[in-house]
Amino acid sequence: RADNSNGLILAASPTFKKVFGMSNVSHSKELPFLVHNRKFNYHLWHKKHTDIFGQTVEPDPKYIAEVERWARQTYIVPPQMLLYIKKNLEVINILREITSIDEIHAYSIDESCLDVTESLDFFFPEITNKYEQMDKLAQMLQRKIYHKTGLYVTIGMGDNPLLAKLAMDNYAKHNTNMRALIRYEDVPSKVWSISDMTDFWGINVRTEARLNKLGIHSIKELAHADPDMLKRELGVIGLQQFFHANGIDETRLTDKYKRKSVSFSNSQTLPRDYTRKSEIGLIINEMAEQVAVRLRKSKKKATNFSLFVGFSMADYKKSLSVSRKIEPTSSTKDLQEIATRLFNEKYDEGAVRRIGVSA
Repeated sequence: RADNSNGLILAASPTFKKVFGMSNVSHSKELPFLVHNRKFNYHLWHKKHTDIFGQTVEPDPKYIAEVERWARQTYIVPPQMLLYIKKNLEVINILREITSIDEIHAYSIDESCLDVTESLDFFFPEITNKYEQMDKLAQMLQRKIYHKTGLYVTIGMGDNPLLAKLAMDNYAKHNTNMRALIRYEDVPSKVWSISDMTDFWGINVRTEARLNKLGIHSIKELAHADPDMLKRELGVIGLQQFFHANGIDETRLTDKYKRKSVSFSNSQTLPRDYTRKSEIGLIINEMAEQVAVRLRKSKKKATNFSLFVGFSMADYKKSLSVSRKIEPTSSTKDLQEIATRLFNEKYDEGAVRRIGVSA
């Protein structure tokens, strides 16, 4: 979803990403065309292209025509969260026909991880090779989901959740049958060969830069690095990445994560710029109420409350962030009062685009 007021692109097709060099969760202002009329975005071009003397380099007319041709073929639609949730629940119900709910981990609204170890012999007792069983089960799942929901799904398979995730992200999405498998014995050929380190689970741009400083520039080098050095330089996460690079993941989907400390937060990017103080205050009150409800459900009380307010890119204003100790409470009224007080103390004016509250 993108609009004229610097909205977010929440999801994009592979063709869109390739043509415009974009990624998911980026700003519409970064597009090479204007959303409202699909014309070339000269402002963005002039911002990025100057010669050694600081003079703007004019774009090639052929490039402009190509951008506008693809822009006219681009569908821009608003997010429909209720529809996404509905489809997600439909898919989860189908997954429950394959394995138990305890062995299904919803990784995100459009991605789940399943342990099907106990299901393979049930569905395909005549097949002795477990990897052939897995592929047959994945094929069955793809067809079932398509016929019941109209959705095409990509499936990665592996000897553990990590290998299945890597198989899906790096191989299945590029295969015509939209399925891929990584076994333990495939780690040298399929895991160490992943060319871009940020395509590996758990490694972002910052982590890659830290690894590069340690002389590690590939997944293979990470797998052969000194684990003691990685733990010393990067902590427990460094050791985890060493094991992951070797295809080792001992995660059990039936194990439930228990948090040592708990905080509840709620944040959102608004669909447009909000400038009226009363409107902004109403949204903050609603978010404080949601946090209070979660506190009461968990039988917790908050002793600290934080508020974040981010402004529109057009305003060039520094975001507001304030935190305050409070008397232990889970009362909606109490949290709304503190949220309103913090907002009134810090906010003067400006077009607000992001709001967050935390208790």
